[in-house]
Amino acid sequence: MSEEVSGSDISENEQNQDEETQEDEVERKQIRQNLTTLSFEELIKLKEKLGAKVYNETVYGDKTKKAKNPPNLKRANKNRPREISSKLKPKQIGRILGNTVGPKPPVTKKSAPRDPRFDTLCGQFDKKTFTQNYKFVNNLRRKEKEQLEKEYQECTDPERKKIIKLLKQRIENQLREEENRAKQKQKEENQKNEIKNKIKQGEKPVYKKRSVKRLEGLVEKYEDLKKTNKLQKHLEKRTKKLKTKDRKMMLRNNIDN
Repeated sequence: MSEEVSGSDISENEQNQDEETQEDEVERKQIRQNLTTLSFEELIKLKEKLGAKVYNETVYGDKTKKAKNPPNLKRANKNRPREISSKLKPKQIGRILGNTVGPKPPVTKKSAPRDPRFDTLCGQFDKKTFTQNYKFVNNLRRKEKEQLEKEYQECTDPERKKIIKLLKQRIENQLREEENRAKQKQKEENQKNEIKNKIKQGEKPVYKKRSVKRLEGLVEKYEDLKKTNKLQKHLEKRTKKLKTKDRKMMLRNNIDN
């Protein structure tokens, strides 16, 4: 037959545990009083000699001790209530009863992070709609450019002037790139409309080759640079780039040989 644990045995064990903890606390108080007479340097040396773990256990008590296994409370009769000490915490009560007290809270599973750019649930990317919705960004850039120009004229600090110049140049490049993109898009739409009109009229449409389109683009770029007086600068930059490329090729060939 299995031994039954009565409420009186439990209370005696708890009383013994309480007495032991009280004695330990009294000893720690005495140790703390003795340590108050030592200097800070002596305390550090004592801690290094004993070790941080032993020192903390002696002075503050062992807080890292695991909780003791709860007593296996049995009932003399199945119809009797289970006797549990009122000093036990709710977590310990749950461990004794096998975590059967009350309904368990639902486990919430964390969803994986989603990136709307690559998520099919967020729809497909429409470049035309995106450009129309964010058209105001270019207006903000133009306003920012005007503010930077005013600040550049009023500024006297040379370092700040350099920063303003770089910021202004970056905004100009962004606006120029957006303008070129809009021109290219308009050109493609015009070509599509021209082909559609020729098909409607019963004529045979002419589809330009990629090489022809590239040549036309170079001619347009040349004309634009000529109008803005930037052709010479562009040619110098292009020549410098080709020279650097040739020099790298020569060095690579020499290393290989």
